[in-house]
Amino acid sequence: MKKLNRKQFIENFKSNLEQKYVKSFEDSTKFEKYHALSETIMDMISKDWLETNKKNRTERNAFYFSAEFLIGRSLGNNLLNLGIIDEVKEILKDLDIDFDEIEDEEDDAALGNGGLGRLAACFMESGATEGLNLHGYGVRYSQGIFKQRFENGFQLEEGDSWVARGDFWSLRKESESQIVNFRNFKVKAVPYDVPVVGYKNGVVNTLRLWQSEAIKNDGFDFQDFNDFRYDESVSEKNRAEDITRVLYPNDNIRQGKLLRLLQQYFFVSASLQEIVQKYKRLYPEDKNFSQFHKYHIFQLNDTHPVIAIPELIRILLDEENLSWDDAFGLATKVFAFTNHTVLQEALEKWNLDLIHEVSPRAVDIIKEIDKRLLESLQEKGYSLEEMEPYRIVKNEMVEMAFLATYVSTSINGVAELHTIILKKETLNQWFKLYPEKFNNKTNGVTPRRWLQYSNPQLTAYIDKLLKSEDWKHDMTKLKGLEKFADDVKVLDKLNEIKFEKKVQLAKYIKKYEGIEIDPNSIFDIQIKRLHEYKRQLLNALHILHLYYELKVNPSLDMHPVTFIFGAKAAPGYFRAKGIIKFINEISKLINNDSEINGKIKVVFIQNYRVSYAEKLFPAADVSEQISTAGKEASGTGNMKFMMNGTPTLGTMDGANVEIFREAGLENNFLFGRTEEEINELAYTYNPINIYNSDERVKKVVDALIKEERISDEGTNHFLDIYNSLIDPKDGNRADVYYLLEDFASYVEAHKRVDEAYRDRRGYARKGLINIANSGLFSSDRTIKQYAEEIWKI
Repeated sequence: MKKLNRKQFIENFKSNLEQKYVKSFEDSTKFEKYHALSETIMDMISKDWLETNKKNRTERNAFYFSAEFLIGRSLGNNLLNLGIIDEVKEILKDLDIDFDEIEDEEDDAALGNGGLGRLAACFMESGATEGLNLHGYGVRYSQGIFKQRFENGFQLEEGDSWVARGDFWSLRKESESQIVNFRNFKVKAVPYDVPVVGYKNGVVNTLRLWQSEAIKNDGFDFQDFNDFRYDESVSEKNRAEDITRVLYPNDNIRQGKLLRLLQQYFFVSASLQEIVQKYKRLYPEDKNFSQFHKYHIFQLNDTHPVIAIPELIRILLDEENLSWDDAFGLATKVFAFTNHTVLQEALEKWNLDLIHEVSPRAVDIIKEIDKRLLESLQEKGYSLEEMEPYRIVKNEMVEMAFLATYVSTSINGVAELHTIILKKETLNQWFKLYPEKFNNKTNGVTPRRWLQYSNPQLTAYIDKLLKSEDWKHDMTKLKGLEKFADDVKVLDKLNEIKFEKKVQLAKYIKKYEGIEIDPNSIFDIQIKRLHEYKRQLLNALHILHLYYELKVNPSLDMHPVTFIFGAKAAPGYFRAKGIIKFINEISKLINNDSEINGKIKVVFIQNYRVSYAEKLFPAADVSEQISTAGKEASGTGNMKFMMNGTPTLGTMDGANVEIFREAGLENNFLFGRTEEEINELAYTYNPINIYNSDERVKKVVDALIKEERISDEGTNHFLDIYNSLIDPKDGNRADVYYLLEDFASYVEAHKRVDEAYRDRRGYARKGLINIANSGLFSSDRTIKQYAEEIWKI
């Protein structure tokens, strides 16, 4: 990278500030300085961005279609990847500006929810770092999923209007807008381009996010307004903007489902229209699109963008006049599908009449695909009964995962165990039919965001130990740290760095949550989306068990522990919201009880997001990865903890399996039933037996309905949780995620953590071995595998 011209940078910074706000530098606010700084960085990026776009035009390109891109803040990450973060911090310091305060003026881009969206962001950054022709396409949600706050322990949702003060890290490209036609109305899709800066290589790729707007006059009807029909005057504007207002609108009723499908169709239609138009401009002679597949591959990130398949066929049939055979044949060459879940409820299925309301033509095309699939199976000699498991359209419902699997060139899982389960269970019939399509791409995370930027202290020490920065370009070189595994000075320094990060987190939590926590305690952290299979409830029940033990014996020999949670529950997910309330009630009970001598603290942070995560991962002593074996596709939080020297306490699930293999079981804490054992238990499991035979289990489960010091305020949240564990209603099975089955093993695992942590150097050694073996979990490795094995770019 070119050396930063300090004088020119300051001049540009001050000039941007004066031009934007007509204020002197001394009179400007922190936010105004942040705005001017971001404009200065964008100016620096622009030339490389233009050159990258020119290069990509005539080469094969991959297009990553995702409903989420959880990119977080852009200022620090862009400065890091430009290779100028330390210099800019020094410049700001000389100008009497605190970088951290300026950075806090930036709102997290609220464009995702959990691991799927953050993975997409990591992939985009790694794609640019590896110099790949990779383009992201998604939705510019103006309110995100929601901003979370707690009131009396209950989750409350508010709009997360992250663009309200301006979005300075994207460019509105009005001239490249597209019209998206739904069945009963049409909208304008306006692209906003976000630069994705590669690490010190001059590459700037593009994440294009579409915003839905009314087509005429910004949707404002002057005549209605003049006739005092104020609501009607903006109804068209509101209808259009609703499409890109909220990520994953509540879909408990049909209206919410329709809005979700409108969102999905909106962004894939706009993207595909644009891509087809660009191809026609570049290759006007190729009227039948015979070469289109040589330049394009579309990666469908889970089922959300699968409606892209019938939409591309529609464009080719109806707008480009291709035959069915040519249009469908082309579709089978340009799509690849990533599956992110084995949970049936998460594999999207849409009712035909709902799809018809969005795009009647898509219904025709999907039915035709289903019909031709059955014909091809019949030709292979399949009976009607044998064909049934392959039906894409069944009982008026469309199986989107089946549609993607049938048409795509590649189907990949996101961890070794997950891909095995896809092959033998979730998509078993398809694996039998097309074994060559299936492959594994274990997820990864970008080490720039999750190690270098989040933990500069550890990064600098790794540089010193390895006497090189080569590992930043090849994470497998971290393996060289293993030679320091028994070096007491190194282990002491690692403990010192960890403590520094814990102090920083403690101050942050005190400031934003109002809770005092002790950096000398074990920081046991579980941060991820709130879902029953991720088993935050198991964690909570164990904490309650510890509390009851301490009430009996306040001098119990245990190292103090701070349990930290961060999670959002979907607004319509009653039980998940009940679990949040339960944890907050436990927190209130424990944190206000002086009799337990500060042995336990419980913190549920509010509004968990990327910028908060950057402080949590480096400070953790224990990484809680406790999902029911066989349910978590991969996990990526587990990898971020590992890179920061945190042992995993977890089940043999998702990428935990590979983490345990790479770093060794002796450096982590395994508990719980395996996926195979759970499958064997499935038909005979009765949690009542455990409840009746284990006093510890009975006491914590009964607390849901009998503990007078915790309350759900008469909402029946806790009764619902209690019933789900031992007394399900409506013929459902009890404890479907095997919390009670794994409880005893989980308790024992925590005892092993307590014992291991007392040997501070021994525990640091476990962390060191985890760091040294985290190279496999860099998204650079993952994205290169996609590029070489699926995309061929």
